[in-house]
Amino acid sequence: MKKEYIVYLMMNNRNSVIYTGITNNLDKRVIEHQQKINPQSFTAKYNVNKLVYYEMFNYVHDAINREKQIKGWRREKKLQLIRIINPKLEDLSIE
Repeated sequence: MKKEYIVYLMMNNRNSVIYTGITNNLDKRVIEHQQKINPQSFTAKYNVNKLVYYEMFNYVHDAINREKQIKGWRREKKLQLIRIINPKLEDLSIE
């Protein structure tokens, strides 16, 4: 069975916070953020609950490298990346 690794970006409803993460189960991870499973987490504190971007990888090392790359970017560059596939910053988890 082939595993997939996903780098994802989430925002709060006001689009003022961008969170970058990595997972091997995007649906489950987004629900965990939305339900604030860990109330002390960054995403819970800043109400990050909207999936706005994701990329899939076959190898965990590639996903980790991409996550680190994106985390090193300034906000504007992250927004440019998101807007390539999601110009209106809509919640992709609804799809």
